[in-house]
Amino acid sequence: MSDLSTLTFTQSLRRLWALEKFSYSLRVFVALSTTMGICWFFNQFDLVIPLFLGITASALSETDDSWRGRLQALLVTLICFGIAAIAVEILFPYPLLFALGLAGSAFALVMLGALGERYATIASATLILSIYSMITVDQRGGESPDFWHEPILLVLGAAWYGALSVIWSALFVHQPVEQALARVYRELGRYFRLKASLFEPRYPMNMEARSLDLARQSAQVVAAMNAAREILLHRLHQARSDRVINHYLRLYFLAQDLHERVSSSHYPYQALTKAFFHSDVLFRCHRLIKLQSKACFGLASAILMREPFRYSSENPQAMDELRTSLAFLRQQEHPEWRGLLRSLQALANNLERVQDKLAHANNPETQDLPSDYTLLNHQPQSLSQAWERLVAQVTPTSLLFRHALRMTVALVCGYVMLHAIHPEQGYWILLTTVFVCQPNYGATRTKLVQRILGTLIGLIAGWILFTLFPAQQTQVLFAVGAGVIFFSTRGSHYTLATAAITLLVLLCFNQVGNGYALILPRLFDTLLGCLIAVGAVFLILPDWQGRRLNQMAANVLSNNSAYLQQIMDQYRSGQRDDLAYRLARRNAHNAESALSSTLSNMLLEPEPFCRDAEAGLRFLSNSHTLLNYLSGLGAHRQSLPEQTDDELLNEAKQHLTQGLEVLAQALRQHQNPSELALNEEALAIRLELAADSAKEDLSRLLYGQLALIARQLKALQETATPLSQRPLEHQTLSPSH
Repeated sequence: MSDLSTLTFTQSLRRLWALEKFSYSLRVFVALSTTMGICWFFNQFDLVIPLFLGITASALSETDDSWRGRLQALLVTLICFGIAAIAVEILFPYPLLFALGLAGSAFALVMLGALGERYATIASATLILSIYSMITVDQRGGESPDFWHEPILLVLGAAWYGALSVIWSALFVHQPVEQALARVYRELGRYFRLKASLFEPRYPMNMEARSLDLARQSAQVVAAMNAAREILLHRLHQARSDRVINHYLRLYFLAQDLHERVSSSHYPYQALTKAFFHSDVLFRCHRLIKLQSKACFGLASAILMREPFRYSSENPQAMDELRTSLAFLRQQEHPEWRGLLRSLQALANNLERVQDKLAHANNPETQDLPSDYTLLNHQPQSLSQAWERLVAQVTPTSLLFRHALRMTVALVCGYVMLHAIHPEQGYWILLTTVFVCQPNYGATRTKLVQRILGTLIGLIAGWILFTLFPAQQTQVLFAVGAGVIFFSTRGSHYTLATAAITLLVLLCFNQVGNGYALILPRLFDTLLGCLIAVGAVFLILPDWQGRRLNQMAANVLSNNSAYLQQIMDQYRSGQRDDLAYRLARRNAHNAESALSSTLSNMLLEPEPFCRDAEAGLRFLSNSHTLLNYLSGLGAHRQSLPEQTDDELLNEAKQHLTQGLEVLAQALRQHQNPSELALNEEALAIRLELAADSAKEDLSRLLYGQLALIARQLKALQETATPLSQRPLEHQTLSPSH
C-alpha cells in the first residue's frame, strides 16, 4: 500500500512538473519570496516596491532560449532597464524634456518589434519598467539626493529574476521543447477530433460551419507548431549532435506530416454522406480518426511525462474494419459509387500512413529525417539586416509603425493629462495605457474590458484583505501569492491576472504607506488610461480589419498557388521534404491562420467596419477546403508512372496556379473576380474523365484531386467577389486612411 501511495505521489509531482506554467510560476515565487524575506528580515520594507517592480519587468521580458542565449538577452535587458530608469530619474523634474524623451523612447521601443519577438518582448518590458520608475519616483514625491538609488534597486530585482531564469534554463534544457511539442500534439488531437465529426452519418450537414471550425483549429495547430519551431531553432544550432534534440526534431517533423495528412481531403463530404448514409463505412472512418485523435493526446502526455508512448491495439483493429467495409462496398459494383469509392480508398491509404507514423512515434529514430532538415531562421543575422528591417517598417502602411505612433501619442496625452489634473498616483494612467493599447481595435476592446473588470476585482480583494488581515507579515504572503498568480495566468486569463497584479500593488504599497488610499486613485487611473488607449486606437490611423481583408484573402490564394507549384514539382521528382517544400506548406497554413485571426478581430469592430465579415467567413471556409485538397495532393507525393498524361497535368498545373494568382491579383487591385473567365469547369471535366480511364491508383488520385481543386476555384471566385469592393474610406466614426 505504501509503494502504491509513493507511486501515486510521484506521478502527481510529475504531472505538476509537466504543467506549462509551473516552472515559470516557481521561478517567480522564489524571486518574490526571497526578496520579501530579505526585506522583512532587515526591516527594509521601503526596498520592496522597486525590487518587486524590477522582478516583474524582468519576468515580462523573458523569452525562450538556450541558457547562453538567455544570458545574452539578460545582459541586454539589464542595460536597457538601467538606461531607462536613470533617464527617468534625470528628466523627471523637467516636464517638457520628459515628454520629448517619453515620446522618442516609446516610438523607438515599439518599432524594435520589427526585429523579432525577442526584441519586441525586451522593448515592451523596458517601456513598462520606465513607467515603473516613474511610479517609484512619484511615490517619494520626486525628490531624491541619489538619482542612482532606485534605478539600482530596479535593476537588482531584474537581475535576480534573470539569474534564476538563466540557471533554470541551464539545468532543464529540454523542458521548454517538451512542453511546446506536447502543445502541438494536443492541438493536433483536437483537429483530428473535429475532422472525425465530418464522418458522422448525418444528413443534411452544415459543412460551412464545420469547415470554419476546422480552419480555426488549424490556426491553433499552426501557432503551436510555429512556437515549437522557434524553441527548437534556439537549441538546434548549438546541438546538432545532441541525441535528445534530434529526437524532438523528428517528433516535430512527424507533427508536420500528421498535420498535412489529417488536413487532407479527397472527397466532397456531402456526397459521401448522401451515398453511404446506410453503410457503416462512414462510422468506420469516424471511429478510426477518433482513435488517432486519442493517440495524439496520449503522445502529448507521454512527451510531458517522459514516459513510453503506447499505441492502442484498437487502432489496427479499426483499420482492418475500415478495409473490410470498403471491400464489401466494392463487391456491390455500383457504377455511381466508383468515384466516391476511389476517394474513400485514398482516405483509407492516408489513414493507414497516419497509423504507421503514430505506431512508431515512440521511436521516431526509425523514421528518417528529411534530406534537408534546416529550420529557417527569421531573425536578422547582422546589424545591416536589422537596420533594413527597421527602415522598411517606417511607413504609414506598416501596422507596426501605426501602433508605435498610436502608443507614442497615447502616452504623451496621458502624461499631459496627469499634469493637467494632478491625480494621485497619476503614472498608473500610463501603465494602463501601455497594457490596454493593442495593435488593433478588437484586441484593445477585449483587453479594456478585462483590465477594468480585473482591476475592480483586485481592488475589492485588497480592501477585504486589508480589513481581515491587518498584520504586515500576513499581507506579505498574499503579495507573493498574487505575484505568482499574475504570471501563471497573464497569457490565458487576463482578467484574473489583472486582479492579481492590482492586489500585489496594493499589498506592496501598504507595506510603506496607506494601501486604502490607493484604491480609488487606482480605479480612476485605470478608467482614464483605458479611455486614452481606446481613443488612440479609434482615432489615430485606425487599423480596421475590413480595409485589408482583400489583401489577406489575396495572400491566402498566392500562398496556395505556391504550395500547389511545389507539390506538382514533386510528383515529377519524387517526395522530398526539403526546405522549399516545407516553407511553401507553412506559408499556406500561416496565411490561412492570419486570415482567421483578422476575421476574429473584425467581428469585434463597430458595425460599419465589419460589414464584410460574413463574406470573409465564407471565403475562409472555401479557402480551407482548397487547402484540404492541396494537402491531399501533398500527402500522396511520389513519382508518377510513365504512362501518365504529362500534357494534361502540365496544363492543369499552369491553369490552376495561374488561376489562383489571377484571383489574388484581382483582390489586391479591387477588381471584380466574377468577371474573370477561368474556364475551370472544362478543365475539371477533362480531369475527371482522365481519372476514370487511368489504370494506376496514383494517377487516378492525382487527376481526381486536381479536378476537386478546379471546381473549388469557382467557389473561391464567387466568395471573393464581395471582398474585392473598396472599403468605406470615410466614416463618421473615424478619419480616413
